[in-house]
Amino acid sequence: MDNVRLILFLALAAVSFLIYEAWMQDYGRPQSPQVAMTESAGALPGEAGSAPADVPSVAVTPDAATPGVMGAEMRAAGAAPVVVETDVLRLEISPQGGSISSAWLLDYAVVPERPEDKFRLMKPVPPNMFIAQSGLLGQQAGALPTHEARFTAEQSEYRLEDGQDQLQVVLRWQGENGIAVERVYTFERGSYVIDTAQRVTNTTDAALVAREYNQLQRTDFYDPNEPSFVHTFTGGVYYSPEEKYKKVSFDDMRDDKLDRSVTDGWIAMIQHYFMAAWIPPRQVQETFYTKVVGDSRYIIGKYSPAVSIPAGATHSFDNRLFVGPKLQDDLAAIAPGLELAVDYGWLTVIAQPIFWVLEKIHALVGNWGWAIIVLTILIKLAFFKLSETSYRSMANMRKLTPRLQAIKDRYGDDKQRLNQAMMELYKTEKINPLGGCLPILVQIPVFISLYWVLLESVEMRHAPFILWLDNLSAPDPYYVLPLIMGVSMFVQQKLNPPPPDPMQAKIMMALPFVFTVFFAFFPAGLVLYWTVNNIISIAQQWHITRQIEQGAGTAKQKR
Repeated sequence: MDNVRLILFLALAAVSFLIYEAWMQDYGRPQSPQVAMTESAGALPGEAGSAPADVPSVAVTPDAATPGVMGAEMRAAGAAPVVVETDVLRLEISPQGGSISSAWLLDYAVVPERPEDKFRLMKPVPPNMFIAQSGLLGQQAGALPTHEARFTAEQSEYRLEDGQDQLQVVLRWQGENGIAVERVYTFERGSYVIDTAQRVTNTTDAALVAREYNQLQRTDFYDPNEPSFVHTFTGGVYYSPEEKYKKVSFDDMRDDKLDRSVTDGWIAMIQHYFMAAWIPPRQVQETFYTKVVGDSRYIIGKYSPAVSIPAGATHSFDNRLFVGPKLQDDLAAIAPGLELAVDYGWLTVIAQPIFWVLEKIHALVGNWGWAIIVLTILIKLAFFKLSETSYRSMANMRKLTPRLQAIKDRYGDDKQRLNQAMMELYKTEKINPLGGCLPILVQIPVFISLYWVLLESVEMRHAPFILWLDNLSAPDPYYVLPLIMGVSMFVQQKLNPPPPDPMQAKIMMALPFVFTVFFAFFPAGLVLYWTVNNIISIAQQWHITRQIEQGAGTAKQKR
């Protein structure tokens, strides 16, 4: 394979791999928004360490058109959700089960054009149904409240006021058997972590055996504002110190139920930029499970070991629930491995340092677009010597183009003699025909890692740059940047030695057009990186080519 053909192969392979990997991230089946929200109570999870049986499915109040606003009849019946608002979250807690049925992230808009329209991560009905549920399980059915039981609250609305750092919401359930349960949610200012507790008071005359379960339930995710070529993983994930970060796609949930006993781990449902995760207390072995309800609702959950609560005693099952954006620094401080939910794929070991550098640059320049440009320059400097070797090899190959064409004309279709003559020419001129490609091959993992950094980092969601580029996470609305990238690729192509084969030459001529079409649908941040990279490469390649040509001219004059 000659130099030009290998460069063509590597470039196409890199972009094709990125597109393929992006599509393969989306493991879920097409959603079925018409699926009815029927309940199907079944057997409850068994003893700790055993595979869980069916947990009761969702039973929550359908949301209204306006968040927190429902009909008077429903409010009178106690069916209206409890509305909770902090400085970063707005939640609706359903009285039925005390489930978190809706969540809006107040620092994130659906689209940058309407900042008042806040992003909704959780909702109780399809499409994009996503809820967080908790419950208690006892030896007798109905002795403890599951997420289908009816809770009451003292207020219908709770708000974290100015100057207030903590807000506590308490929901209560009273059983006919004398058992009382308080579901307590504690919110902190500036935090997406919710401390949860289920306090069980045993007022009976006998000991009570109970266990807690927490689960996340959702349908497949669809975002009409997502760029066409951007498909990231939506599904369940869990972390354990032994297995580390593991994905559980919706297909996996359908094919094989998860059953893991884990200490110091967590479970989550993730999507592009955002997630919800149940984080159990440390040093407690819990069982992680999955199940599928119908054909469109997927559950990942956990349940605790059985606890004996003596007569007259109270026991609290404590957990933390994270509902929010996948901000890496914040996630790393919440729980071990939680930052891995920012899914950089198989090149995480390279991608994480790249993001760290990008974040530090942003702290200095204050703009993610300029941070990408500075990072691109730093990457080019890091690979300067490799690139120089590549460009010198291509410049030397460019000088040999007339002689290579003469050899091709001389030997025609005699491939064996043609290759032999070409190898002799390379040996005589001391040129490595692969010298221009191997440095590019080394840089491909870095490029792919940077691709995922720019794609996965919520820090760059809706980030403005300059002029018309007001959202680096969306495609350029006027296609100006992809066109500039295509032109830069065409110029760079002209600096390379032309292929001797006419078919290769036609393919090379079409390559800038093909890439321009691809990149028209890519987020502007990615296109910005590739464009700047091309422009710097053009300058470096032109300078090296000029040096070699001037050196060759000087040597010729001396002779």
